[in-house]
Amino acid sequence: MALPTSTFDARQLTIALPKGRMQQQALALLAQIGYGRDAADPNDDDAARRLIIAGAAGRVSYLLAKPGDVPIYVEYGVADLGVVGEDVLAESGRDVYEPLRLPFGHCRLVVAGWAERPSRPLRLESNPRVATKYPNLARAYFQGRGISAEIIALSGSVELAPVVGLADLIVDLVETGNTLRAHGLVELRTILESQACLIANRASYRLKAASMTDLLERLRSAIQPTDL
Repeated sequence: MALPTSTFDARQLTIALPKGRMQQQALALLAQIGYGRDAADPNDDDAARRLIIAGAAGRVSYLLAKPGDVPIYVEYGVADLGVVGEDVLAESGRDVYEPLRLPFGHCRLVVAGWAERPSRPLRLESNPRVATKYPNLARAYFQGRGISAEIIALSGSVELAPVVGLADLIVDLVETGNTLRAHGLVELRTILESQACLIANRASYRLKAASMTDLLERLRSAIQPTDL
């Protein structure tokens, strides 16, 4: 989708970043390649609450959003680029270009259940209830294996669902697995491996080719091949 012509500047890039730890990791990497944010004014009491922040040298600005909203801002051209987890991007199904993986945000989306659960294939489960913050990916996973699962979409801590009897299984993102173990749950299957990736609006990728190329080349030079 094209950007609004009233705000179009082929030299200026807007990058959507997910709030949280990934935001700080992305800003650190971008600062390393010369695309850091402007230093905050010590007299600006609202600086920490701003949702749009300026980048160095006036060639970039950052839009701070919820992780799930980043692909939306990029698809609609409000942001030219975005940093998002592959899990969030896959769940969203948004039509964006994915030019580069980034060396942070490593985790995995898994099916988990009780540690004392009988050892049997998932395909033998009879209409399991599955709690998750990833209903699209969970539904596709179980349907692809011929399992008629009831998908329960939650927005909070899904580990609670089996504890209170809401669900038999969960589909959730894990990094170390410590939270699962703390609730008596174990990983049963891995649905996908995930890490941060850079996404681009398809129109911006063509219309702002020079600026995009500069940023991407700098990023590729900064990332070691083993990190990809």
